[in-house]
Amino acid sequence: MAEADWVTRRHGDGVPVLRYRLGEREGRPWADLLEVLDDSADPAEYIRAELPGWVVSGPPELGQRLLAQGATALRHAHTFRRDLRADPPPADWTGTPLREGLRAVPCDRSPEEMLESWRAAFDPAHVDHYPGDDARAVADRIGPLLAGQAIGPVLPSSLLAVDAEDRVVGAAVLTDRDGLPWVAEVFRHPRRGYRGLGADLLRRALGDAAHRGLADVHLVVTEGNPARRVYEALGFLRQETSLTVIVPDAV
Repeated sequence: MAEADWVTRRHGDGVPVLRYRLGEREGRPWADLLEVLDDSADPAEYIRAELPGWVVSGPPELGQRLLAQGATALRHAHTFRRDLRADPPPADWTGTPLREGLRAVPCDRSPEEMLESWRAAFDPAHVDHYPGDDARAVADRIGPLLAGQAIGPVLPSSLLAVDAEDRVVGAAVLTDRDGLPWVAEVFRHPRRGYRGLGADLLRRALGDAAHRGLADVHLVVTEGNPARRVYEALGFLRQETSLTVIVPDAV
């Protein structure tokens, strides 16, 4: 990531305190990938004073200190990386067969066509459940993702699984996040069966990404998401852990 992408915050004497990548999340300014540069003073107190009402993603220890001071937890997550060169996927991954009656197609369907399976995959019991209604899910989550506005452009290694009635029942969506290939979504419709479909789609996507010359693929998985076992079985290795919180508003 280019140095120009980072924002550095400083003490009054000019000493750098922390840096982050500026974004937007939950309708709030977002300090993503936050790093503490000077912990001689309490960085949590600095954030409370300088970034009230912001979303902050950074080290879990910092997030816990902010939570103790009234912050609201959004996500405890782990970043993983799959090296496609040092550990290339088996050659047959590109043609991994799908379950009987399913077809792999390009990721070019509308958000509305993906909504039912996406909703079913992330039901209210799931750690990544989206609480908004269907219209907001399409407008705020699925639509921007497919349009390349949420993370970055959708990569051609992305694919969908459709059934005999041409309904989307699963997806593996890869995006370009500032030059890093990123698994943005992997899901399947659980009530239609097809156990293991998400892993099959991801195998095909990783095989295709390697064939296209990509060096690696990254993803984030929420703590408590059982999909983590699938990612680790497919060769993803944990890189770091972060905690995302909403800083309390200014008093």
